[in-house]
Amino acid sequence: MFIAILGRQPALGATELERLYGGDRTRWFSDRAMLIESDAFDFNRLGGSLKAGRIILQTNGNWQMISRTVVDRYAKQWYGIPHKITLGISAYGFRISSRDVQKTGLLLKKQLQQCSVSLRLIPNTEPALNTAASHHNKLGLSPHKIELLIVRNTSGRVIIAESIGAQNISALAARDQVRPRTDAFVGMLPPKLARMMVNFTGLPEEFDSSAAESTSRLCILDPFCGTGTVLQEALLNGYSVVGTDLSQKMIDYTTENLAWLRQKFRTTGEVIALQQADATTFQWKPPRAINAVVCETYLGQPFSAPPRLEKLHEVAGNCNHIITTFLRNIHSQLGDAAPLVLAVPAWRDHSGHFTHLPLIKHLADFGYQRIPLHHIHPEQLLYYRENQVVAREILILTKSPSTKSMRY
Repeated sequence: MFIAILGRQPALGATELERLYGGDRTRWFSDRAMLIESDAFDFNRLGGSLKAGRIILQTNGNWQMISRTVVDRYAKQWYGIPHKITLGISAYGFRISSRDVQKTGLLLKKQLQQCSVSLRLIPNTEPALNTAASHHNKLGLSPHKIELLIVRNTSGRVIIAESIGAQNISALAARDQVRPRTDAFVGMLPPKLARMMVNFTGLPEEFDSSAAESTSRLCILDPFCGTGTVLQEALLNGYSVVGTDLSQKMIDYTTENLAWLRQKFRTTGEVIALQQADATTFQWKPPRAINAVVCETYLGQPFSAPPRLEKLHEVAGNCNHIITTFLRNIHSQLGDAAPLVLAVPAWRDHSGHFTHLPLIKHLADFGYQRIPLHHIHPEQLLYYRENQVVAREILILTKSPSTKSMRY
């Protein structure tokens, strides 16, 4: 069993885990951690989890008790090891200081010194190491670079896990800022959110895991591909892709970015088609079936402050028209089981209240329904930062059973 430490917006990370591993094999442990029962858990595939670890021990107790358990266990386990150990300790859910965590590491280091075992302790500035410290020290990536994830929930239950890695923030930053082409005007979809959205489809990575040919790969369509962020994350996760955009400039940018991606990262999927097209009218006819649609739709104009009510209604109405026209257009072109994962706009006012698109209350009218989730209410699927007015609301949809034969 594994435990995942979720990111800044835990609802998104929890949804990603549920869609990949199932609601019956994932469950909350605390408000920032989730348990996963799977022998095929792949942390590197995720976008919404900061760290993950293999569970070693489940127990109860306060920090003093847990500290003694950790020191006793690992002083015995590492007794006589001939290699130097690099150790980080991260504590979640305890009312302790970074000095308390550091003291536990120093006690263990002292005991190991008595049997001539060398231990390098990563210093804590907070009870839990930040993702950058874990990543840059490569904790969890080798038998001698270890991070202990110690998580306590509100009932006093404690899990001790050995990390299997931290989010690769260097690679995410490169795919966000270092790639050749970006365009702030059309939006800067974060790669980690794009990766989560790809995983929200719930698709397996490929039809045949033993096949090396790209023809075995499932295919994802992004009809609003922009600079290609969704397509790049889909390729990295093993899918083949089709991308279209209203602007030929964006198609040129995507082409350049995906060529860069293939040079810098290992990809196994295939770019089947990239072309200029209007998502509200285009008929997609790729040589391979579309297995899922993942896209950031039109978000309207950016705002540095909440707009006047009249302006908000104008912008929301324009976005609503474009997105509903797209949903009507693509409905008959999709297979019955093909999921759609859409990032649509929602606008936040000074009080934190969100204005949502009208179409969200009328999805059934367009022949769609939300895919049900066990752990999260759909209204929690919002991605935003505190200073942002325009948030991304994530819709995870499929065709409604009663409208699969509808033609618009």
